[in-house]
Amino acid sequence: MNVPSYRNSKVLTPPAAPSLTSAPQERKSPAEFLASAPPGTVTEFLDTLSDSALAALPWLFEFWAAPHQLPPEGAWRSWVCLGGRGAGKTRAGAEWVRAQVEGARPHDAGAARRVALVAETYDQARDVMVFGDSGILACSPPDRLPQWEATKRRLVWPNGAIAQCFSASDPEALRGPQFDAAWCDELAKWPKAAEAWDMLQFALRLGAHPRQLITTTPRAQSTLKSILRAPSTVMTHAATEANRAWLAPSFLEEIRARYRGSYLERQELDGVLVEDTEGTLWPMALLERARVAEVPTLSRVVVAVDPAVSSGARSDLCGIVVVGAVTEGPPQEWRAYVLEDASLRAASPSAWARAALEARARHGADRIVAEVNQGGDLVAEVLRQIDPLVPYRAVHAARGKAARAEPVAALYEQGRVAHADRLGALEDQMMQMTAQGYRGTGSPDRVDALVWAVQDLILGPAANWSRPMVRTL
Repeated sequence: MNVPSYRNSKVLTPPAAPSLTSAPQERKSPAEFLASAPPGTVTEFLDTLSDSALAALPWLFEFWAAPHQLPPEGAWRSWVCLGGRGAGKTRAGAEWVRAQVEGARPHDAGAARRVALVAETYDQARDVMVFGDSGILACSPPDRLPQWEATKRRLVWPNGAIAQCFSASDPEALRGPQFDAAWCDELAKWPKAAEAWDMLQFALRLGAHPRQLITTTPRAQSTLKSILRAPSTVMTHAATEANRAWLAPSFLEEIRARYRGSYLERQELDGVLVEDTEGTLWPMALLERARVAEVPTLSRVVVAVDPAVSSGARSDLCGIVVVGAVTEGPPQEWRAYVLEDASLRAASPSAWARAALEARARHGADRIVAEVNQGGDLVAEVLRQIDPLVPYRAVHAARGKAARAEPVAALYEQGRVAHADRLGALEDQMMQMTAQGYRGTGSPDRVDALVWAVQDLILGPAANWSRPMVRTL
């Protein structure tokens, strides 16, 4: 098949499409515009195309691409394409490499002649960037299809351009070669990101204006943050849903439901760079270390409740957190395990009370602990209207939220509090709690409940603990 020249072609522009010049977040690709246009408009547009233009249309990425998949204008050096899982970042990278190396005709020179393809490992560079479903080979038209030279780990185009694969885990391999373009995939998870990035910058020295594209799901990683701060960096961004047409509907429904409200949702699905709040009591790294796969046999379990003052759709969240503890031996050996965050925005006081009682039943908790500074006796009355015999303890806040949270954060630093799965929304609040107060929006209801639970299980009993008496004859 001989695909006609199409680079820089203006013939593949659909009829007047106001959406194409709207704000970036509202822009549509020409293909999206036609998909929503009346049938007559689509027919009129297709009738204007020559046979050559129709043959070229499937390979013209500028026609099909979403706005976040196209390079921004301007004299940038680094383009960071941030996105959630499945947002189309790999396709954006493969098509950008094509745009750099291809000329108008198969043997015409493009803007770049030497390209570095850098992934966490060589296998990932080959399997994702080159041979992947959205990789370079899958995106290339037949007459511009590069040849893979396995022994040299490189692609060679008909016009002589070369793209070579590298592993970011071996930064020294980038010492020596030189390039006029580079594509870095999933940089945020490179184990030696700083070293590999530095070596690449020294190698990116050919041509009039060498450039590099970074396609990655964001993580709070120092190298990525440094790149984003550079004045020569531009960024595009999209959530997973931007590529909805190519994803299984059940995947989106399930994954959103599972991680809704958590930092993993913002990072992995929304494609947002989630960073620690300055001065946080619970840095992300501390919470990562706290996760455990299994929970041991527990000595006690409590359900802690931070009741909402109001109810209804706009009410505050009611914090409901289940925590267990192993309290064998002296207090310095006691450990707490956060089992569930059952917090909710309740339509009525009885709704949160029922949710707390159901959490107690699920985990066989010994009792419910609830803060009563604002609800007073009403908290106990609401719980006992549903279960008159529920074991219950009221607690009163004599200090501010941050002051109460600090001793609990100290237990985390000592490795004495662990987290089970699916606690993302709670961890989000924890990362925004500082010694000077809560930096998030609203009230840290989930954190308050957590603090009361750990206070009831470990801090309170430890303060009153005395070593068992040893009888002597």
